[in-house]
Amino acid sequence: QVQLVESGGGLVQAGGSLTLSCAAAGRTFSTYTMAWFRQAPGKEREFVASLSPGGSLTYYADSVQGRFTISRDNAKNQVYLQMNSLKPEDTADYYCAARQGGAFAHTVPQYDYWGQGTQVAVSS
Repeated sequence: QVQLVESGGGLVQAGGSLTLSCAAAGRTFSTYTMAWFRQAPGKEREFVASLSPGGSLTYYADSVQGRFTISRDNAKNQVYLQMNSLKPEDTADYYCAARQGGAFAHTVPQYDYWGQGTQVAVSS
Protein backbone atom coordinates (compact mmCIF):
# COMPACT_ATOMS: atom_id res chain seq x y z
CA GLN A 1 0.00 0.00 0.00
CA VAL A 2 1.12 3.58 -0.61
CA GLN A 3 -0.06 6.92 0.76
CA LEU A 4 0.23 9.96 -1.50
CA VAL A 5 0.40 13.66 -0.62
CA GLU A 6 0.51 16.36 -3.29
CA SER A 7 1.94 19.85 -2.92
CA GLY A 8 3.01 22.79 -5.04
CA GLY A 9 -0.29 24.07 -6.35
CA GLY A 10 -1.13 27.74 -6.52
CA LEU A 11 -2.13 30.69 -8.65
CA VAL A 12 -0.07 31.52 -11.73
CA GLN A 13 -0.48 33.75 -14.76
CA ALA A 14 -1.00 32.31 -18.21
CA GLY A 15 2.34 31.44 -19.78
CA GLY A 16 3.90 30.78 -16.41
CA SER A 17 5.28 27.61 -14.85
CA LEU A 18 4.57 25.53 -11.79
CA THR A 19 5.97 22.28 -10.40
CA LEU A 20 3.79 19.88 -8.47
CA SER A 21 5.24 17.29 -6.13
CA CYS A 22 3.81 14.08 -4.77
CA ALA A 23 5.35 12.44 -1.73
CA ALA A 24 4.72 8.73 -1.33
CA ALA A 25 4.87 6.76 1.89
CA GLY A 26 5.55 3.08 1.44
CA ARG A 27 8.52 0.80 1.03
CA THR A 28 7.69 -0.33 -2.50
CA PHE A 29 7.31 3.04 -4.22
CA SER A 30 9.75 2.06 -6.96
CA THR A 31 7.45 -0.75 -8.11
CA TYR A 32 4.48 1.54 -8.82
CA THR A 33 3.45 3.25 -12.00
CA MET A 34 2.76 6.87 -11.06
CA ALA A 35 0.41 9.30 -12.74
CA TRP A 36 -1.13 12.73 -12.54
CA PHE A 37 -4.79 13.38 -13.19
CA ARG A 38 -6.76 16.61 -12.98
CA GLN A 39 -10.33 17.61 -12.40
CA ALA A 40 -11.78 20.96 -13.34
CA PRO A 41 -14.99 22.25 -11.71
CA GLY A 42 -18.01 20.46 -13.13
CA LYS A 43 -15.91 18.07 -15.19
CA GLU A 44 -14.77 14.50 -14.85
CA ARG A 45 -11.30 13.63 -13.64
CA GLU A 46 -8.96 13.26 -16.61
CA PHE A 47 -5.56 11.75 -17.29
CA VAL A 48 -2.59 14.09 -17.55
CA ALA A 49 0.57 11.96 -17.52
CA SER A 50 1.96 8.63 -16.36
CA LEU A 51 5.41 7.24 -15.68
CA SER A 52 6.66 3.68 -15.43
CA PRO A 53 8.27 2.38 -12.22
CA GLY A 54 11.81 2.77 -13.52
CA GLY A 55 11.07 6.08 -15.22
CA SER A 56 11.81 4.97 -18.76
CA LEU A 57 8.27 5.18 -20.15
CA THR A 58 6.08 8.27 -20.08
CA TYR A 59 2.67 9.01 -21.52
CA TYR A 60 0.92 12.35 -21.82
CA ALA A 61 -2.52 13.62 -22.67
CA ASP A 62 -2.56 15.43 -25.99
CA SER A 63 -3.60 18.61 -24.23
CA VAL A 64 -0.36 18.80 -22.22
CA GLN A 65 2.13 17.09 -24.56
CA GLY A 66 5.17 19.29 -24.98
CA ARG A 67 4.28 21.55 -22.05
CA PHE A 68 4.23 19.20 -19.04
CA THR A 69 6.91 16.77 -17.87
CA ILE A 70 6.42 13.95 -15.38
CA SER A 71 9.43 12.64 -13.48
CA ARG A 72 10.23 10.67 -10.36
CA ASP A 73 12.97 10.21 -7.80
CA ASN A 74 12.68 6.71 -6.40
CA ALA A 75 15.35 7.38 -3.78
CA LYS A 76 13.17 10.15 -2.35
CA ASN A 77 9.79 8.51 -2.99
CA GLN A 78 8.72 11.54 -5.00
CA VAL A 79 7.01 12.15 -8.31
CA TYR A 80 6.86 15.53 -9.98
CA LEU A 81 4.88 17.34 -12.65
CA GLN A 82 6.67 20.25 -14.26
CA MET A 83 4.09 22.46 -15.98
CA ASN A 84 5.21 25.11 -18.45
CA SER A 85 3.32 27.49 -20.74
CA LEU A 86 0.29 27.20 -18.53
CA LYS A 87 -3.11 28.10 -19.93
CA PRO A 88 -6.35 29.07 -18.19
CA GLU A 89 -7.80 25.72 -19.28
CA ASP A 90 -5.17 23.98 -17.13
CA THR A 91 -7.01 25.25 -14.06
CA ALA A 92 -8.04 22.22 -12.00
CA ASP A 93 -7.38 20.15 -8.93
CA TYR A 94 -4.39 17.93 -9.67
CA TYR A 95 -4.18 14.43 -8.23
CA CYS A 96 -1.31 12.02 -7.88
CA ALA A 97 -2.15 8.34 -8.42
CA ALA A 98 -0.38 4.99 -8.23
CA ARG A 99 -0.88 1.50 -9.59
CA GLN A 100 1.12 -1.72 -9.72
CA GLY A 101 0.60 -2.29 -13.40
CA GLY A 102 1.99 -0.90 -16.63
CA ALA A 103 2.26 2.80 -17.35
CA PHE A 104 -0.05 2.70 -20.38
CA ALA A 105 -3.04 3.33 -18.13
CA HIS A 106 -5.12 6.46 -18.67
CA THR A 107 -8.36 5.91 -16.75
CA VAL A 108 -9.33 6.53 -13.15
CA PRO A 109 -10.38 2.91 -12.36
CA GLN A 110 -6.94 1.65 -13.37
CA TYR A 111 -5.31 3.35 -10.41
CA ASP A 112 -5.50 2.00 -6.88
CA TYR A 113 -4.16 4.83 -4.74
CA TRP A 114 -4.87 8.56 -4.80
CA GLY A 115 -3.73 11.69 -3.06
CA GLN A 116 -6.04 14.40 -1.79
CA GLY A 117 -5.24 16.81 -4.63
CA THR A 118 -3.65 20.21 -4.99
CA GLN A 119 -5.30 23.19 -6.64
CA VAL A 120 -3.86 24.94 -9.67
CA ALA A 121 -5.39 28.16 -10.96
CA VAL A 122 -4.15 29.88 -14.12
CA SER A 123 -5.26 33.46 -14.69
CA SER A 124 -5.54 35.00 -18.13
